[in-house]
Amino acid sequence: MSSSHVLRRASAAPWFTSAVTVALLCVMLGAGAFGYDGFLAPQVLLNLLIDNGFLLVVAIGMSFVILAGGIDLSVGSVLALSTMICAWLLQTAHWHPLLVIATALLVGTGFGAAMGALIHYFKLQAFIVTLAGMFLARGLCYLISINSITIDDPLFVAMSQSRIELGELFISPSVVVALLMLAVGIWLAHSTRFGRAVYAIGGNEQSALLMGLPVGRTKVLVYAFSGFCAALAGVLFSFYMLSGYGLHAQGVELDAIAAVVIGGTLLTGGYGYVAGTLTGVLILGVIQTLIAFDGSLSSWWTKIFIGALLFVFCVAQRVISIGALRQSTPGQATAGV
Repeated sequence: MSSSHVLRRASAAPWFTSAVTVALLCVMLGAGAFGYDGFLAPQVLLNLLIDNGFLLVVAIGMSFVILAGGIDLSVGSVLALSTMICAWLLQTAHWHPLLVIATALLVGTGFGAAMGALIHYFKLQAFIVTLAGMFLARGLCYLISINSITIDDPLFVAMSQSRIELGELFISPSVVVALLMLAVGIWLAHSTRFGRAVYAIGGNEQSALLMGLPVGRTKVLVYAFSGFCAALAGVLFSFYMLSGYGLHAQGVELDAIAAVVIGGTLLTGGYGYVAGTLTGVLILGVIQTLIAFDGSLSSWWTKIFIGALLFVFCVAQRVISIGALRQSTPGQATAGV
């Protein structure tokens, strides 16, 4: 198989997985509109982005990790660590807020890059390394403080209270940041050498090495980008909550993985659209909104529905990946059976 063919195959995500996700979102929105008055009100839909903007940013970074065939379990803890760094530097060290934000982003990026280096150069499993990173980052939160630290910095308070008016509607600045990051993610994935290398590594790392792609550098950059996104999400979460706390964002890493997979990216790597991650995040948000509108169901039903949906998508992806393998290499697939 030629290197150009491998690249084309690695960058061609199965469109039908994303199409199913969009169709599911439309069905859920239709069901909500049928069952509850005001469900499709424009501000209700915008609130999906307002409430889940930080999750979208985390999921964008996770998309690159999964596309490269990896996993990052540390993002929720890095998000919490970012809130603690912001809160402590603002309230105790009295740093300038812009310097605080830059420091939080640098710490998150460096944390991710260090995990990527361990994974690649020491040939360690991404699951184990990022699991250790999850415990380390969460532990560092409690090293800073075991209590919640309130943020009263004027810039953070202004960002928390700011609204960007859209006629009679509004969004928060966090939504703008999240959508800009989505645009950057789409551009990186589909219009740069870095993006093509990510798809190729996720499709077949050995083939990527034979093609002369910078596998080591790309994997380190992928985890660094994921750490950056988690830290940026932490800054946005600080705007949203106006506090830093070690218990912030528990389980967010699982929500991010669910959003990426539901958005059409294969867990095996090499296939998927970064734009599909937005659809996955919106589906999670719609599930939460449906339960809130119903009022009779506990919030724990959100996890039950997400778990069932994720299970269905994982099974479907497995069937799809086997079918794609047999179509691309019929002789090898037959031999393997």
